[in-house]
Formats: sequence, C-alpha cells, structure tokens
Amino acid sequence: MTEIRVRDLRTSDPRDTAAYAAVRRAAVPALLATAASVAYSCAHAHPDARYRALVAEADGEVVGTAQVGIAHDSPEPGQGFLNVYVHPGRCGLGAGSLLVRTAEEHLAGAGATALYSWVLDTPRNRAFAARRGYRASRTAHFLRLDLARGELPPLADPPPGVELRSAADFRDDPRPLFALDAETAADEPSDVTAEFTDYAHWLTETWHHPLLNHELTTVAVVDGEPAAFTLAHTDDASRYASGMTGTARAHRGRGLAKLAKNASLHRARAAGFAEAFTGNDSENGPMVAINQWFGYEIHDTEVRHVRSVD
Repeated sequence: MTEIRVRDLRTSDPRDTAAYAAVRRAAVPALLATAASVAYSCAHAHPDARYRALVAEADGEVVGTAQVGIAHDSPEPGQGFLNVYVHPGRCGLGAGSLLVRTAEEHLAGAGATALYSWVLDTPRNRAFAARRGYRASRTAHFLRLDLARGELPPLADPPPGVELRSAADFRDDPRPLFALDAETAADEPSDVTAEFTDYAHWLTETWHHPLLNHELTTVAVVDGEPAAFTLAHTDDASRYASGMTGTARAHRGRGLAKLAKNASLHRARAAGFAEAFTGNDSENGPMVAINQWFGYEIHDTEVRHVRSVD
C-alpha cells in the first residue's frame, strides 16, 4: 500500500523545490515555476500571509503541492487561500485529500474565516471540492499562444505623445510602476479585493521576483507617466507569461494595453520564447477581447471555490 505523507517544502533543498515546480508544471502547464522561483516566493512571503508551501509524498516521491496562506493585502481580514495541485499521473492516492486537510487546519489556526481555492474545471476536481463543502464561484481561463509558429498582429507605431519603454528603464525608480500596478489590480474582477499599499513588499514580491523579465515588461508612457503596461514573466524553458496587463483609469479606451502587450510579445518571440501564456477572468471583458485579438486559445480553465470556516 502506498504511504502518503504531507510536509513543508524544504526551501533550502534545490531537489525539493525542483520537484515542487515540476508537479506544478505538470498539473497546470500555464503556471510558470522554477526551483528558484518557488524558493524565492517562500523566502519572501509577507509575514502577515502566514504562508506555507506543502508537498505530498507517495513513498518518498513528491506527487502533490499546495500554496496556503492569508490574503494579507485584502481590506477584508480572514480571507484564506489554498491551491492544491497533484501530478496528473499520480491522482487517486489520497495526496490531494491530505494536502487539503493540512492546509485547512493551518488556515483555521491562522484566523481564516473563508477559504478560497482554484480548482481545475474537470468533473473529478469539481466533485472533490464539492465533497469538502466548497461551492463554485467565478471562472478563469489559462490561455496559450504559439509564439514560434503562430501569427502576431503587426506592430503599430505609438500614437502622438505615447512612448513604449521597458521596465528596465525604471530600475532607478520603479515607484511609478507600483502605482500603476496598484490602480489596475484594484479594478480586477475578483472574489477577494486586493489593495497594494506596501511599496517595499511590492519591490520584493514583484519587482525582484526571479521570473520577472524587466526587458520584456513593456510600459506605455504618456507625458512622462506610465499609463499602461504588461508584466512579463519568463522561465528557463522558453516560456513567456503575462503576469498582469492593465491601464490607468484616465487612459482606458485608447488601446494602450494592447499596444504594450503586442510590443512585448514581438520582442519575446525575437528573443526565442516559443510559448506565451496568460490568465483571464471570464468576466473581464476588455482583456477577453484583447487576448482574442492576439489569437490566444483556452488551454485550461479553473473555477474558484469557497467555503466558510465553521
């Protein structure tokens, strides 16, 4: 009989973080993860997040993972999260159940009043969540674009007064990008509202994250101020992902986010990246339209689930 046990990720062990990243990539290929990025995220989690990275082992082999914590940047306290992924070739062993149980116990002890979890949209996964008292909420899609063989829209010159720059141009002072990221994140459709007010933590969590590609992250600047941007993540396997794309409220409706994203995708392809991924909340109409224009296709779908803590 297979022995399953759950433990904390050993962040100082490159073999452990590599195994964690491999399970994540196998379960959801659109989620970029490397051994370095996994270790970094654990080491630099906000203390108020009460963050834990868990692994499930089957006879000593890492077969499942969980990201667990409190949404520390939400104005509503007690919003917990647990995102559990089991290697698709190792389902049915009980790893997911044990990960969920361990995560829920941790979150209850951390004062969570609601538990949110993204669940892959398959009958098996949705039934798994329902049996544990979770109810389905909003949906989101992982989208894929074939950069190596697909066609991108032609590049367009920026309109008068608009300049396209990279995040590398803001290395001396990235605070204007923090302000833009905070404004656009506040308007994203979500069950859990986020408010970015901690610049120092944003620098650690976002700006210095090992997956962030400063050269490919593209910013549309109007009159010297960032007005729209697309945040580019890249890994060591020729994969590119849009971490966030948005436009300041005062400049929406001008196509600036599309302009920035198109420039970033063209440069990513020229740099040798073969696949591009992005995430799209199904209720975010403007981004749905932009990604359809680029030719992204649905690769996976997740359903947000929630349950109250008794």
